[in-house]
Amino acid sequence: MSETIAFTPETLAQVHKITARYPVERKKSALIPVLHLAQKEFGGWLQVPVMDYVAELLEIKPIEVYEVATFYSMFNMKPVGKYVLEVCQTGPCMLNGSDEIIQYIKETLNINAGETSADGLFTLKTVECLGACGYAPMMQLGKFYHEHLTKEKVNEILELCRQGTLALD
Repeated sequence: MSETIAFTPETLAQVHKITARYPVERKKSALIPVLHLAQKEFGGWLQVPVMDYVAELLEIKPIEVYEVATFYSMFNMKPVGKYVLEVCQTGPCMLNGSDEIIQYIKETLNINAGETSADGLFTLKTVECLGACGYAPMMQLGKFYHEHLTKEKVNEILELCRQGTLALD
C-alpha cells in the first residue's frame, strides 16, 4: 500500500474503546479484536503495513502481531473474495463428508483451498474445528454457520452469494 495506513476516526474510536478494557500495560490483550477491525477496514486481509500499524497502535512489536495473525484461520494474509467459504476439515466433519463438500466446492468454483475464483467472489479455506461438530459437515461464511451441508445446500449458498442476498454480518 502506497497510501498512509490509518483507521477512520470512527474505527479508531472503536480501537480506543477496546483498549480501554485492559490495563495500559496490557494493550496487547486487544490484539485480536483490533485485527478484526483492521481486516474489515483494509480490504478483507492483513497486509504487512496494516499489521505494523496495529503494532504501533498497541505499542507492541510487529512480530507479536504477525504471530497472532498467521496463527488464526480467521485472518487472511492475502487478498480474498467477497465470500470466504471456511469449511471445517477436522474429524467429526470429515466423518460426515466435509472432504466431499470441499472437493465439490473445488470442482464447482474451479479453485483449490486457499484460492479465489476467477470472478473474485469466492475464496475457499479449509479450517480447523469451528465448534459445531453436531452439525457436520459445516462451514462458516461471514459470521454465520451453514450446517449439515450437502451439494444441494452448497449450490443454494453459492447462488445466494452470486445474487448478493446472503448476509455476512
